[in-house]
Amino acid sequence: MKRSLIFGLTFILLVGASIFSMGVGAVSIPTGSVIQVLASHLPWPLSFNPADTIADTIVWDIRLPRTVLAVLVGAALAASGGVMQGFFQNPMADPYIVGISAGAALGATAAFALNLDIWFFGLNAVSIAAFACALIVTFLVYMLSRRGGRVASTTLLLTGIAIGSVATSFTSFLLVMGGEDQRRILFWLMGSLSARRWDHVYMLFPYVVVGMTVVLFFARDLNVLLLGDEQAAQLGVRVERVKIILLAAASCLAAAAVCVSGIIGFVGLLVPHLVRLIVGPDYRILIPMSALAGGLLLILADIVARTAMAPAEMPIGILTTLLGGPFFLYLLHRRRGGMV
Repeated sequence: MKRSLIFGLTFILLVGASIFSMGVGAVSIPTGSVIQVLASHLPWPLSFNPADTIADTIVWDIRLPRTVLAVLVGAALAASGGVMQGFFQNPMADPYIVGISAGAALGATAAFALNLDIWFFGLNAVSIAAFACALIVTFLVYMLSRRGGRVASTTLLLTGIAIGSVATSFTSFLLVMGGEDQRRILFWLMGSLSARRWDHVYMLFPYVVVGMTVVLFFARDLNVLLLGDEQAAQLGVRVERVKIILLAAASCLAAAAVCVSGIIGFVGLLVPHLVRLIVGPDYRILIPMSALAGGLLLILADIVARTAMAPAEMPIGILTTLLGGPFFLYLLHRRRGGMV
């Protein structure tokens, strides 16, 4: 009952923060008008009378897709982080530990440097290149970590760090040679939800649905993997198969999120820590709670990013890093062995 109460409260906070977020901006829109706009787009017979045209355009075409995208990105990063921490049995693991962020950064930077102007299903070359390179790097890390048909978590972790470092060095080189594109590249690397539209939501949504479904389906197996590979195998878990599936699902979640938002750090590291302290280590509960909390955190961070330096906008990745860094140091200080 306690977990259900916490889940329900988090969901209510998420809905409330979303509605508030859609009313905040250069043009302030009252909460009642936001609700009226949303209600006016509901199918018959639930629809209300059409709201004010200007408010309708701002809320439905500009702020709603950005808010939905913040929820999806936060949920994807947080769920991916929770899986990675269980997969590696390491509380310092996050979605980028196997080089996902480094691969995405390299792909996006290369697209900027080559001035690619390709559009596919409403997405530009930067998003496509970021997603593709993130998955390529993850696949490369996995293949280089295989020993005798098996993949040790420690080997995978160290290989990811090494490949990620190589990708980061290439990104730095392209950034130095970027010339006029340096500012655009830096802004993307720091993460932002600015100028995101429904096309980005449509691109990310299937990956979040499929990835979350797969992760939740194997949540029990992930709980068993925490006992160790040998004991998990004795309990009937096909260890290597489950590891491949979980790694692929978590990597796709993080890569898809990165390709539409840029690199937003510490969400996948911070949120599962907090959720684990509140609801415990059972991944059947931890994953959905982390997804809700991740969406809530990113919406709140996006509100601050849009208002703190108005009319300018702060990259959202700066805020999550400023929040996550000190708190993570606090968790490390309080930690007394094992996972927090």
